[in-house]
Amino acid sequence: MISRKKLPPAFVVEPFRVSAASSAGVGEGRLRGRDLERPFHGVRLVTGSQPDTGRNYGRFANARAAEEFAALVRRCLAYSLILKPGQFFSHTTAARLWKAPLPTSFDGAEPLHVSVEAPRRAPEGRGTVGHQVSAGRARVLDRFGFPVGDPASTWISIAPMLSLDDLVAVGDHLVLDPAVLDPYDVRPHCSLADLEARVRMPRGTGSTAAAAAISHVRQGAESRAETLLRLCLLRAGLPEPELGRDLYDANGRWLARVDLYFDEWRVVVEYDGEQHRESSRQYDRDQSRIESLLNAGYGLVKVRKYQLFQRPEVAVERVSSALRARGWT
Repeated sequence: MISRKKLPPAFVVEPFRVSAASSAGVGEGRLRGRDLERPFHGVRLVTGSQPDTGRNYGRFANARAAEEFAALVRRCLAYSLILKPGQFFSHTTAARLWKAPLPTSFDGAEPLHVSVEAPRRAPEGRGTVGHQVSAGRARVLDRFGFPVGDPASTWISIAPMLSLDDLVAVGDHLVLDPAVLDPYDVRPHCSLADLEARVRMPRGTGSTAAAAAISHVRQGAESRAETLLRLCLLRAGLPEPELGRDLYDANGRWLARVDLYFDEWRVVVEYDGEQHRESSRQYDRDQSRIESLLNAGYGLVKVRKYQLFQRPEVAVERVSSALRARGWT
């Protein structure tokens, strides 16, 4: 049995250009090895390798989100080897690098979106979608070492690709000033005023969809599900709730920061993503939190994942019933 020739150490973990490997003495046969991925023309990387960039990418909602982001970074690192001056990651690729809550997961088959300002030609090649953008339509920022379109221009660029609700969810994410700060991922990524100013710019691709969504973007939603729940309730004719509200008992003791809150009727609505099923400690915290709110006289409705995405009419009826019980008409 013939053993596979070892690659130089520098090529084992990091993506590498074929030309660099050839210069280092790696033959064509080895570069066609089954253990090497070919994500882009002229680029190789060892299957299963996890490049160490020395960067901390901040917090993620769960382990799956962290794994998807690592796969995205790995792919962007590979393309960075052939990224030309003036080119930058855009559209859904930029949105994912901004950790936006897109409705689909990232997988290895998803192409990277790469843009460049006119008059330069849009990038071409396997595994990419190239775009030519008008001068001044986007600012290029550094995001974890990658050149990325700024949040506001990214939001506009993905507008034609998303439903109104999902576009609002991305907008909510970009303007969020979270309750718990992450030193490795400073928020908010942009302000609501930044999005509004971008919508008012001369019309271009995505402007119509963005103009329809901007009036629904709010500060305070901590997840895509919270945004979708709020829009679902509003569409059914319920009053608009406050987002991310801190609640206290009669003695001024802090009880909880809640997802949605109807102040006039003291009704709390929480999205239950069922995280407690994975952690008994989280379940105990949730139960204690619920008891504290109920004991302080707040009404509480917990909307499960199935209700929001499969039976939204049930979620609407439960919330409206709780409001009616406390005087809403």
